[in-house]
Amino acid sequence: MMSASASASMSRRSFLAGSAAAGSLVLMHPFSARASVNQAHLRIMETTDLHVHVLPYDYYADKPNDTMGLARTASIIDAIRAEATNSILVDNGDFLQGNPMGDYIAYERGMREGDVHPVIKGMNTLGYDCSTLGNHEFNYGLDFMFKVLAGANFPFVCANLTKGDLAANGRDDDLFLKPYVILDRMVKDGSRKELPIRVGLIGFVPPQIMSWDSKHLTGKAMTRDIVRAAEAWVPQMREEGADIVVALSHSGVGPAQYAENLENASLLLAGVEGIDAIVTGHSHLDFPGPKFEGIEGVDNARGTIGGKPAVMGGFWGSHLGLIDLLLERDGQSWVVVNATSEARPIFKRVERQTEPLVESKAEVEVAVREDHEATLKYVRTAVGKTSAPLHSYFALVADDPSVQIVSQAQIWYITDMLKDGEYRDLPVLSAAAPFKAGGRGGPDYYTDVPAGDVAIKNVADLYLYPNTVQAVLVSGADVKDWLEMSAGIFNQVEPGKADQPLLDPSFPSYNFDVIDGVTYRIDLSQPPKYSSKGELLNADASRIVDLQFNGEAIDPAQKFIVATNNYRAGGGGNFPGIGPDKVVFAAPDTNRDVIVRYIVEQGTINPTADANWAFKQLPHTSVLFETGPKGAEFVSSIKGVAIESAGEGQEGFALYRITL
Repeated sequence: MMSASASASMSRRSFLAGSAAAGSLVLMHPFSARASVNQAHLRIMETTDLHVHVLPYDYYADKPNDTMGLARTASIIDAIRAEATNSILVDNGDFLQGNPMGDYIAYERGMREGDVHPVIKGMNTLGYDCSTLGNHEFNYGLDFMFKVLAGANFPFVCANLTKGDLAANGRDDDLFLKPYVILDRMVKDGSRKELPIRVGLIGFVPPQIMSWDSKHLTGKAMTRDIVRAAEAWVPQMREEGADIVVALSHSGVGPAQYAENLENASLLLAGVEGIDAIVTGHSHLDFPGPKFEGIEGVDNARGTIGGKPAVMGGFWGSHLGLIDLLLERDGQSWVVVNATSEARPIFKRVERQTEPLVESKAEVEVAVREDHEATLKYVRTAVGKTSAPLHSYFALVADDPSVQIVSQAQIWYITDMLKDGEYRDLPVLSAAAPFKAGGRGGPDYYTDVPAGDVAIKNVADLYLYPNTVQAVLVSGADVKDWLEMSAGIFNQVEPGKADQPLLDPSFPSYNFDVIDGVTYRIDLSQPPKYSSKGELLNADASRIVDLQFNGEAIDPAQKFIVATNNYRAGGGGNFPGIGPDKVVFAAPDTNRDVIVRYIVEQGTINPTADANWAFKQLPHTSVLFETGPKGAEFVSSIKGVAIESAGEGQEGFALYRITL
């Protein structure tokens, strides 16, 4: 492990790295090329939402992938440093969980004292100056997280994670980590003169971790509202002499109107006096970018959020976020006089193919080679067989085998767990959603397991997150509202009209719960009852029709047990009527473990979807949706819906038509 003094020396060299390329053919950023006396160019480089994607390798598909990997992002860092006279490198969180390498370390190998996690090994080669925490850092528990952090040769900051109850004043909170660091560095101005600068870096995590990882955090931690924490600590940073303050916000852009404990609060954070720039993340998007056009408080052309320069560097290493600040000496301090931002990609898409723009950095690949090989062995271990393919290409438009098998396993498990208790006579339903359903993940981001052997990599592919199983006690009315919320993924359709867009792209697929054990149809001519955030939009709307249990109309007062995960049971997704007060069983087992055990128990599973839900027929009406091009192999097997090809979609997707 690199010593603290060596790390500091490396960071100082990295900060001034651009000067080494002054005489080369590197195209300098205009701020570096044109800075005058007492002006300096400072470049802030950001990675975010790496999710353990150290290498350009998809462990779920067990093949290389040019769209991901810190090793690829790393290969452009040196060149990007060289474009600027002065630079810093930060990470914005969610680096610890998200692919089988993370699960292998957490569940199989473990973290002994002195071990260095593979994602930290990769990061340690690159000269990071600082990182904050994302929500997924807590998925494996606090002890595991802090063992991982101990291996880093750069600091971690988080200003809103406390060890106990919140203090009356944010500055008095007992924090797990330093709220901020102030880097004392030298910058070269336009005359190549070195001048001192103090750069403050402060970090924030979404308060929702208290719900999402309550099993790890209840009684051990608490979170303060992001904006309120910033209002407490940023003035102190200025009091301590920070010339420039950069917020490491593991939070999306969010609304312009304040509400307490917002998950996505970066726009409001930008309004805190004393913050000069913001690196964001959590949303798995790239900013500036086309998805941010027309959002209140966001200037996509200028790359600002709330008037402050900002960036969001994609996810899985897909982009390197860049904020360039032109600073001017104001007496003994510095002020920002101009700024630009950019999310620079590691690949480009040409028609349906991806082409890498960079190669991997050898030092990163060497650092994690042994961990990579061990992960491959781990994910290739067979646990059973499937009699039919498991795929999710049509999971958003029809009952689906990849969701079906999750529900079968959950019902099997919860029925057994409750068989001797007070709920043993209640019917057990299951709620499950497709995790890999294209969208922001691209046209290859689907579950695709052929008939035959099922390995651990396939189970991880079916269920991406290390959630735990929970059971909730609900009424028939709750079941209907649960499904009404899920049906918000669909646009309202005008009867008699052809080729209308079916799916709302802002509605995440992991909130499209299918409930097995009941049958129902979805009336697309009705408006959605709830927004994607669980807000009541149309109280009288009823998209869910013909809802039946055991062939009879469901009784709104009847009681049901629904098997789900800790995210949904804890209130994740803001589903109406679902929350911690409804939980009657919290399992010690992850949903993945339950699926593995179910497959082992069955030997051979039959994941064929039972078509328990479908769209209500609307004469002379059709809709369009996109899926991965490989879905063509399975379209003829989809039950309960008439699907036909409608040509090519955008960005590599295939377009399909459903006649209702």
